[in-house]
Amino acid sequence: MADRTNQHLVIYDKSGTKKVEGEVGETTVAITGLDAGTVVADGDYQIAWSDGTNESSKVDVPGFSVLSPVPDEPAEVTVDPTSDGANVSAQ
Repeated sequence: MADRTNQHLVIYDKSGTKKVEGEVGETTVAITGLDAGTVVADGDYQIAWSDGTNESSKVDVPGFSVLSPVPDEPAEVTVDPTSDGANVSAQ
């Protein structure tokens, strides 16, 4: 395996515009700022290694879907008893 301690990952969009640069020595870089539910197709982004001067060939990033956020848990739960059960409210 190649020594990546002096390299960093670079992400490009499909038009070739640099979008993200990772930290030197890290093997992960994050694509952020996409709306929940966005579907990204294979090759919409490309990734390459860089040493700050030279860069590897770009490789397509596999497609993915941006997760939707999980709703907060119910808070301020109240119960109002009725003759056959209860009405439950929450914020």
